[in-house]
Amino acid sequence: MSSPSVVAVSGNPRAGSRTLGAARAAAERLAALTSTDPATPADVEVVDLATLAGELLAPAHPAADAALARVAAADVALVATPVYKASYTGLLKAFLDLYGPDGLAGVVAVPLVVSGNPAHALAGEVHLRPVLVELGAVVPARSLTLTEAQLADLDPALDAWLARAAAPLRRALGHAPAAEPAASAEPAAALAGATR
Repeated sequence: MSSPSVVAVSGNPRAGSRTLGAARAAAERLAALTSTDPATPADVEVVDLATLAGELLAPAHPAADAALARVAAADVALVATPVYKASYTGLLKAFLDLYGPDGLAGVVAVPLVVSGNPAHALAGEVHLRPVLVELGAVVPARSLTLTEAQLADLDPALDAWLARAAAPLRRALGHAPAAEPAASAEPAAALAGATR
C-alpha cells in the first residue's frame, strides 16, 4: 500500500507568508503521521494561492484548475488561512468556490487557522470546516489553530494538536491505530480482575 499524498493550501494573499510556512510544516508532520511506511513519508505538495490570485476571478484559470485538481486528488488536504474579519480569506473562498458539488469528495481535510488573537480559536471550526464538508471532504479532527506567537516555534503546538488528532486522522485514512503502549494494558487488566 502506498503512502497517501498530502497537499497544503495557503489562502494568505501574501506570497511566501508565515501561513504558508506553517502549512508546509504541518503538512510535513501529517505526511510522517499518515505514512504507511515510516521509511517512506507521504509526498507533500504546497499550493500558495497568492501566486494564483490574478487568475481566480478570470474567465480562464488554467494554473488554478491544475491546483484544484491536485488538491482534489490528494488523500489529505491541509487548508490554511489567516483569520480575516473573524473568518477565512476571500482569496481562499474564491479558490474553493471553483469546485463543483462534492469537489473534495474522499479527501481527508485539515483546517489550519493562523490568528493574531486567541479569541479566534474557533474560526476554523465555525467557518472553514463547514465549507470543506459542503465540498464533500471528511474532516475527522478539530481544526489546527495557531496564534502568531506560536509561529516562531511550531513544534509544541503541532505536538499538542497531533496528540488529539492523530487517531481520528489515521482512522479516516483507513490505517490501523498506533499500538498502545504496553503499560496502558496493565490498569485495564487490573480493572478487569477487580470486576470479576
